[in-house]
Amino acid sequence: MSLISREVHLKSRPVGNPADSNFTIIERTIDPPDAGEVLVQNIYMSVDPYMRGRMREAWDLDRVLEGAAVGKVIKSNNKHFKEGTYVTSSKSWREYFVSDGSNINPIDPDLAPVSAYLGIMGMPGLTAYGGLLITGQLKEGETVFVSAASGAVGSVAGQIAKIKNCRVIGSAGSDEKVSHLLQEYHFDHAFNYRSSNILDELKQGAPKGLDVYFENVGGAHLQAAIACMRPHGRIPVCGMIATYNDSDTPTPGPTNLSSIIYNRVTLQGFTVNEFLDKQPQFLHDMSSWLRDGKIKYQETVFAGIEKAVEAFQGLFSGVNDGKMLVKLADD
Repeated sequence: MSLISREVHLKSRPVGNPADSNFTIIERTIDPPDAGEVLVQNIYMSVDPYMRGRMREAWDLDRVLEGAAVGKVIKSNNKHFKEGTYVTSSKSWREYFVSDGSNINPIDPDLAPVSAYLGIMGMPGLTAYGGLLITGQLKEGETVFVSAASGAVGSVAGQIAKIKNCRVIGSAGSDEKVSHLLQEYHFDHAFNYRSSNILDELKQGAPKGLDVYFENVGGAHLQAAIACMRPHGRIPVCGMIATYNDSDTPTPGPTNLSSIIYNRVTLQGFTVNEFLDKQPQFLHDMSSWLRDGKIKYQETVFAGIEKAVEAFQGLFSGVNDGKMLVKLADD
């Protein structure tokens, strides 16, 4: 029997902040799976800042959007996937889809809750892990600054640095988030960048300078961090969310880039795809840290596909604590 699935399409390209009018929800008929296929019902979908960049050119208009999702196989004609198997996919922004099995991956709900595979056990966790330990070449006992430190990636990066016995400074967009960084994640210093002078806070939190700056924001954050980098410091560049909604007037960039010459600072961008070969080690380490209580995580969950756009928009106003998710179905 066929069923109806709702999905979100990109109707027009956002200019500045994404607006409701840039998106539309349509209904699509999903036929039963053929031989070798499975029917997946999405339970959670992820919204992430990188999606804003893809809305400029990479994603076609009037097509369903893409992204990470966790679902359950509810009908299977594929011997490799039993009904009831939880899987991850890139088929988010929709309630159901049919797969031949090549674009879904089974996950173990006994290691962590299934929603965690979109956050701390998924792409954001691996991004923090690889960006800090591989691109950032973190060493025990160093001093680390993480911007957007209460977000899905930043919160993990900061806690990994604490596990490595580092001094950790973090920025966030509210006093409540700052308190969480200090009390729950045990950062050594944290501040509200909306009400504080970033450079003054870094000098207070890291009087001897920074060895690593895990960059998530850009703009004034990068300017201040460059001013505080120690010789041979590293700046792994994960994201620059301050610039993602730029239109005619770009967000000002740092004016002190020459400092990286004299301090021999390495500034290097990266993407999570570089670390896919490290995923088995990452899953082992992260599940162990979670089990031992060495690392914690938060989720902000919106309910229903009709809330997906609102959840995505909330990323840019700081609505989320930790990973932003949309729950599409009860499990």
